[in-house]
Amino acid sequence: MSSYKIRKTQGNTEWFLKDRFGMFIHFGLYSLSARHEWVKTLEEIPDEKYDKYFENFNPDMFDASEWAKKAKAAGMKYAVLTTKHHEGFCLFDSKYTDYKITNTPFGRDLVKEYVEAFRAEGIKVGFYYSLLDWHHPDYQIDLFHPLRNAPDAEEQNKRRDMSKYREYMFNQVRELLNNYGKIDLLWFDFTYSDLESMDNDFNQFAIKDYKEWMPWTNAETWDSENLVKMIREINPDIIIDNRLGIEQDTITPEQTHTPTWPEYSDTGEKRVWESWQTFSGAWGYSRDEMSWKTPEMLIRLLISCVSTGGNLIMNVGPTSRGFFDKRADKALEAYGEWLRVNGRSIYDCTMAEPEFIAPIGSMLTQSNDEKRLYIHLIDYPYSDLLMQNMAGKISYSQLLQDGSEVIFHDNADGTVRFVTPKIKPDGIIPVIEVVLK
Repeated sequence: MSSYKIRKTQGNTEWFLKDRFGMFIHFGLYSLSARHEWVKTLEEIPDEKYDKYFENFNPDMFDASEWAKKAKAAGMKYAVLTTKHHEGFCLFDSKYTDYKITNTPFGRDLVKEYVEAFRAEGIKVGFYYSLLDWHHPDYQIDLFHPLRNAPDAEEQNKRRDMSKYREYMFNQVRELLNNYGKIDLLWFDFTYSDLESMDNDFNQFAIKDYKEWMPWTNAETWDSENLVKMIREINPDIIIDNRLGIEQDTITPEQTHTPTWPEYSDTGEKRVWESWQTFSGAWGYSRDEMSWKTPEMLIRLLISCVSTGGNLIMNVGPTSRGFFDKRADKALEAYGEWLRVNGRSIYDCTMAEPEFIAPIGSMLTQSNDEKRLYIHLIDYPYSDLLMQNMAGKISYSQLLQDGSEVIFHDNADGTVRFVTPKIKPDGIIPVIEVVLK
């Protein structure tokens, strides 16, 4: 196994460190607006005007089996669905609210169908649950709330009772863990203890609206220790993210990732981490958003995460009718096509051992059993590839995409010269698989 020492967490991350690649799904009432999952607060829409989305929510083309099959074809091994986003709308049949999918024209428990379909495809199942709730009458009005600029916002806040909201939150989390079988992951979102601690995309609009009376959030706000205790009593193996304000199983950089493998400062042990990313600039369906990543950018992102010991979860925002639009389909197809032949360099792989130095224009991953090294040719070499400190360490090398031999020569200075094809092979980012002695 890899020599890197990863701190053991309470949740079972063994499979997570092998599977490496997952699908995030952001779906909710905001999908009807088609202009960002934060539309309710970005446009400061009150409940009575936002209700039009609830009254018209009917994803008539939703097919959980189709979603699951597309995730599997893309090479994704686990999935996380937004059971409730910040808007407060629930995609599950909760007995603690009327603001749920079974009370819309759609009328079905989408979470139930999602769980069954993804399990049927052998994909591990996760839930996202927003700590924020812009619909609940007792949730605090803060710098992210749609009512933050209402004339009576401060007075409204004095009448709100967060203990009632916490009880509601605990009850719903308990439902999610008890009503759908054993869940593999639980992603909460998010905690903000002061202006400096926030690293999301919405700092600028939030900061300009900040007022001294506005509350912050921390582990005490959510009663995180007791929440986690309850969760682990129900499911000891579940993986929990780090957004409750207390240390849990994973850290989750969003729309970025770390250039090196994060470590615990006290021991130097490696941390389990996952980068949250979107195909474009929004998480929910955004019809007019055009900053979509190219197929090469998508593949590079996956390689880059694994090359520093991390996972990648890529988001799809279905349309309000319940299907993935063509841009999302093309992105998923790019992953599927590349991973079909190059997946060995991603699954059950991690950061290469320190003795191996990536040639300029490439990234390295290594199998967890340390028997194979993978050279990802981000910039295809103009001439043969030279790698340091490799002489005498290789028994065989080949292009992973077709198994064609890549001849190599040991040099007297300890380097190895790989004789790469003079014409770049078809496809995105060729990979040389090196069998180590």
